[in-house]
Amino acid sequence: MEAKTLNRESWLSAAFSALAEGGVEQVRVELLAKRLKVTKGSFYWHFRDRMELVEAMLEGWKTGRIEAIKAQTRLDGRTPAEGLRHVLSLYGGSSNPRGIAIELAMRDWARRDPRASEIVAEVDRERLRCVSDLFAGLGLDPDDAFARAYLFYSFIFGEGLLARSAAPDRFEKARDICGKVLVPEGVV
Repeated sequence: MEAKTLNRESWLSAAFSALAEGGVEQVRVELLAKRLKVTKGSFYWHFRDRMELVEAMLEGWKTGRIEAIKAQTRLDGRTPAEGLRHVLSLYGGSSNPRGIAIELAMRDWARRDPRASEIVAEVDRERLRCVSDLFAGLGLDPDDAFARAYLFYSFIFGEGLLARSAAPDRFEKARDICGKVLVPEGVV
């Protein structure tokens, strides 16, 4: 990448790739410069220091995830049950391996860093709120709707931790059954 086309977003994208591949410890100026094939000096045109980059990553991830969650849970003519099935379908398969890797890396980072923990908690609150609203639309009381939303996301993220290769012949069928447990077919 030529230095003249390099911008703040280029550095952030490289930082998220490094995060996904090796955790926050890999988000270092010299490693990113090497990845981008530029000098470290180029970094300082866009960020004061590594801390500014890290804060931009946290804020950017939070904003992006919250916008995506709101868009994913918008009914747009769907029933609440169809909305829930839609969200479930978005996380199936390996449609976005980089996004999944970033999500897992963010959660790992949050285990050791209070600021990252605060950001992940804020995103999770929005996830649970939006999906709780969908379950409430099925007629569940607030506590039941929240519990269902909690189980829903526990399944989605837990599924990402399991090795599909452990039972490749059963994975899709098991996922379908789990989806029907989470959002029964007779529910609209």
